[in-house]
Amino acid sequence: MRPVPDVHELTQAAYDRLKAEYDDLTTRGKIDIARRIEAARELGDLKENGDYHAAKEEQGKMAARIAQIDAMIGEGKYRIVEIARDVSAVQVGCVVTIRYEGDTDVERYLVGSIEERGDLPVLSPGSPLGSQLLGAAVGDTVAFEAPGGTLRVDVVAIEPAD
Repeated sequence: MRPVPDVHELTQAAYDRLKAEYDDLTTRGKIDIARRIEAARELGDLKENGDYHAAKEEQGKMAARIAQIDAMIGEGKYRIVEIARDVSAVQVGCVVTIRYEGDTDVERYLVGSIEERGDLPVLSPGSPLGSQLLGAAVGDTVAFEAPGGTLRVDVVAIEPAD
């Protein structure tokens, strides 16, 4: 198991998304789930009450997500990184296009610990591949350790995430 980084590097947009989600879960989310639990309790016997058990399970998932976000954006746990418009090396917040050695297809990733963009998979800078790509430029080949052995990828393109 990989250790959790002490400080998460986030773009301002990623921080803003996580903060909005945290605020929503700790306000509206908690109120909504409390209402669902109360309504389910009023239905009677809790042993056979599917609505109650579903609401309690949802409450647990929400509490876990709140804790997860707090671990990422709590005081002293993150650092906002600025992304240059002319990205010349792989960095947090950029999109990197790579090609595995011996393959003709390319793959695109958004580099970031917790960034999200629906159309791109996220590549953690703390992962074996992500850590080796940081600082690499177009045309560089980097090697990283995977469960099946050492793999090599070529950096095909780097662009700002926008």
